[in-house]
Amino acid sequence: MAQPVLEWQEGTVTAIRPETRQTKSFRLALPRWMTHRAGMHYDVRLTAPDGYQTERSYSIASAPELVGSIELTVERIEDGEVSPYLHDVVVTGDQIEVRGPIGGYFVWEVALGGPLVLIGGGSGVVPLMAMLRHRAAQHAAVPVRILYSSRTPEDVIYRSEFDAFAAGDRGFEAFFTFTRQAPPGWSGYRRRIDAAMLSEVIKPFGTQARVYVCGPTLLVEAVASALVPMGLPIEHIRTERFGPTGA
Repeated sequence: MAQPVLEWQEGTVTAIRPETRQTKSFRLALPRWMTHRAGMHYDVRLTAPDGYQTERSYSIASAPELVGSIELTVERIEDGEVSPYLHDVVVTGDQIEVRGPIGGYFVWEVALGGPLVLIGGGSGVVPLMAMLRHRAAQHAAVPVRILYSSRTPEDVIYRSEFDAFAAGDRGFEAFFTFTRQAPPGWSGYRRRIDAAMLSEVIKPFGTQARVYVCGPTLLVEAVASALVPMGLPIEHIRTERFGPTGA
């Protein structure tokens, strides 16, 4: 099946929501909106007055069920070319040039089933949240566990939403690990994701689990290497990584 030709379009910023000290979510209304699959991304392009252009790719945070709009959650990269502009300059009502949705490998939809294991580090949680929101919008009973690595509690993106899922959905479980500072009295994980941690989280689902891993390159490579000896079918493991520029 031929892929549709994706053209640049001007999306209008209708809402901006701070998520953490370094991340914000931007809702864009699109004149030529197309439905996406959870896990896909959009390209964002900026053009300077002198004609210089730069672009970056950002995962879609919203579920496909959000018709007419998309949400992108963007981490501010200090020396980046795009994220500081989005964080420091853009206000509601502004227009941003975007192109998408793009991607087809790192995607999940309810029809694929589960059980589902989502593993994220930092802003790598964004496409995983799109999957969780899609699951919730479909009122699906697919069992899901998410393992999320952050430096500190303040760096956990979507924390209140995770808490809401946990409180109202018996099929959802969230596991957090902190690599620099844990909350007072924390009895959970306090280290980088390793094979022992993965084994504990995946164990109830066994080799039936569908696993999606997204985060910095080193985290994704470490997790992928640890998953292979666990006997999971290779076709049930999907990975997506990003570099230090946030691209």
